[in-house]
Amino acid sequence: MRFEQLEQFVALGSLRHFRQAAEQTKISTSALTRSIQTLEDEIGCELVKRSTRSVKLTEQGELFLNYCKATLSELELTKKTIKQSLFGRDQHKLVIGYTSKASAIVPMSCGKFLADYPNVKVEMQLQDENELTRKLQLGEIDISVYLQSASNVMSDIHLPDQLILFVSKHHPLASKDSLRRSELSEFPMYGCFSQLKQVQTMLNEAVEGLNKSTSMKIGNIDQVIDGLKNSNHFAIASIEHSKTIAQDPNLVLLKTNKDVDHEQLVVQTNHHVNSDSHIKHLLELIEQTAQAQSCATQ
Repeated sequence: MRFEQLEQFVALGSLRHFRQAAEQTKISTSALTRSIQTLEDEIGCELVKRSTRSVKLTEQGELFLNYCKATLSELELTKKTIKQSLFGRDQHKLVIGYTSKASAIVPMSCGKFLADYPNVKVEMQLQDENELTRKLQLGEIDISVYLQSASNVMSDIHLPDQLILFVSKHHPLASKDSLRRSELSEFPMYGCFSQLKQVQTMLNEAVEGLNKSTSMKIGNIDQVIDGLKNSNHFAIASIEHSKTIAQDPNLVLLKTNKDVDHEQLVVQTNHHVNSDSHIKHLLELIEQTAQAQSCATQ
């Protein structure tokens, strides 16, 4: 008695039609007939009453049908248990959403992941960042991956490209990798006058935006630099002075949003991640792939 025979008998018991049962189990009608006869011979009793119009199961056939269903159900449970013992207990499909900017990271990471966990199904969805956030909150995706401009994360100071901020090398802000607007509030500011009307307008608007109009001091670049070296002020000037400032060992250009040209990988999941879970393994692969690609482009 083979498992295929049990499946064939269940099909016949459900459909009560030899041709339809044969089609469902992908064998010929004559082969199905021989299979049922073999079962009856092994069990030693009639299981099916055949007629020109219908197929009926005998009382023993009904009992055997229940046995077949229970046996096949137990077989599937045993298969699943064996797979879990080999690959871990998390046997569900992972849905990963990612933006187009992360399209070089996610598919490659998933390829490596599936090589280690071939039993786990992975579905990848290309979405925009807002949709990823919505789907993650609703539990429609398991992991979201996107690249976010570092300026959005690290700095809320938005200056035109024609303007720069700088301080003395001993200033508390000199060593910061990024700069927040609130960090400037406790320090007074120098402003360098520009001969260009358009740039001067930008300077005035930037000063107002930083809420520093009361501490604004107008002067030429040399006066501003001299005053800066002996104070805790920071200064704003047009980009035409950037070379002079960069070459002065006593001055440091402050990093604002326009000074940061890289992007930050953001990976989020709605799962509790155990140290030995396959989800943690996938998250690590995503991070590693992103780091490898970042190094390759530098």
